Amino acid sequence: MSKEFLDFLKHKYAYVAVGEFQPGKFSEAQRLYEKAVSTYKDGFQGAFLLQKPGTDEGIAVIMWEKIEDMEANQNEIYQEIMEKMTPLFVKPPKTDFYEVCSEIDGSSEQ
Repeated sequence: MSKEFLDFLKHKYAYVAVGEFQPGKFSEAQRLYEKAVSTYKDGFQGAFLLQKPGTDEGIAVIMWEKIEDMEANQNEIYQEIMEKMTPLFVKPPKTDFYEVCSEIDGSSEQ
């Protein structure tokens, strides 16, 4: 089988966190999020941080090759950043893993 076909059969996983930050704390949380994501290496496929306009509510989506890759990337620096971020939340965020079942590139020609 070709490498392209085998790559097509691989599915990514998305770690999704939905939460709300203390009033006015979203930008501080964003800075910490970007710092935490910058520590990721093996298996990391990309990340998004979404903010509901006019609120301190957000959704973080972090793409991984395998679920185990996220655990493998949780080093000491990551842990320190998470300790700083935790008190910024109104309550702990709702988190889960999702398998990416479909991926459509918006720049490809139709």
